[in-house]
Amino acid sequence: MSYNRATAGSGSRTTGRSFEYGRTHVVRPKGKHQATIVWLHGLGDNGSSWSQLLENLPLPNIKWICPTAPSRPVAIFGGFPCTAWFDVGELSEDGPDDIEGLDASAAHVANLLSTEPNDIKVGVGGFSMGAATALYSATCCAQGKYGNGNRYTIDLSVVIGLSGWLPCARSLRNNIEGSHEAARRAASLPLLLCHGKGDDVVQYTHGEKSATVLSSTGFRNLTFRTYNGLGHYTVPQEMDEVCSWLTLCLNLEGSRS
Repeated sequence: MSYNRATAGSGSRTTGRSFEYGRTHVVRPKGKHQATIVWLHGLGDNGSSWSQLLENLPLPNIKWICPTAPSRPVAIFGGFPCTAWFDVGELSEDGPDDIEGLDASAAHVANLLSTEPNDIKVGVGGFSMGAATALYSATCCAQGKYGNGNRYTIDLSVVIGLSGWLPCARSLRNNIEGSHEAARRAASLPLLLCHGKGDDVVQYTHGEKSATVLSSTGFRNLTFRTYNGLGHYTVPQEMDEVCSWLTLCLNLEGSRS
């Protein structure tokens, strides 16, 4: 299947609801621009906090795009509104899936990447709910379509999920195994999942199960890293792992010391 980055904007019409996204923060590359990664924050957060962390990583060849999710009623908070990439009743792969919200956020990511030059590698990553959205984008990329059947046209080079889980895990196997092209794309897409064993928000078992489901459905280029004692936050050791993995996978020219 051929990908045409210029047509990725069609994904913005994948849903019936209208979502008002917040401010997008961009961290420009300090060296030669080789890759662009959209980074998605967690539930109730915004793009600004992660842009400040990402700006200080020794990855001068990466442009980071840090959007802010829409504010919407969230079931896990009894319908109280906060910034969220989709509605969620529990932070695990066992809850009901908000396909419409997931499709809208995956399309928003695709739209942000669609204007990047064709010689620039693109990816998506995130933390917690942002990680869940990134992993959902990975499954859309492999299948070549969103959950509603509309075409997904971005050719992702890397996907990162920190302290997250895999939405729509129950239906993934049939969707991937039913298509030779989907299986081929799944096998070639590099994924990095990291999870703390002390996470009391998104339980470690959910991250572990998500990695197992992805591996068993054909995402063979998957790395799963665990951290003893780490809760629902990130630490320098984890971000060092992200930097090393991205440098290798994207064949970056070098990192800033």
